[in-house]
Amino acid sequence: MEILKNQQGSRLAVVLKGRLDTNTAPHLEKELRSCLDGVEELDFDFEALDYVSSAGLRVILGAQKQMNRQGEMVIRHVNDDVMEVFEMTGFVDILTIED
Repeated sequence: MEILKNQQGSRLAVVLKGRLDTNTAPHLEKELRSCLDGVEELDFDFEALDYVSSAGLRVILGAQKQMNRQGEMVIRHVNDDVMEVFEMTGFVDILTIED
């Protein structure tokens, strides 16, 4: 998985490419842990994210919990396969997902 980050002030944009699974989720978690201090708006772009596993969902949920305390989180451009996982797990009810 490739992680591209762009921070401008208190806004952090993160683009994920590839698979967010058991092997790559710890890397994303480490990246987010190191850069979320002071972030008030976390903007994920999932256009190039092909797959998300339960390990990936755990990292996304952790980011959402932290952003609930310090700002907001939006996930954009979710493809049909990843959206199906979000729907089946109920994540559509706790995440802000936009086109």
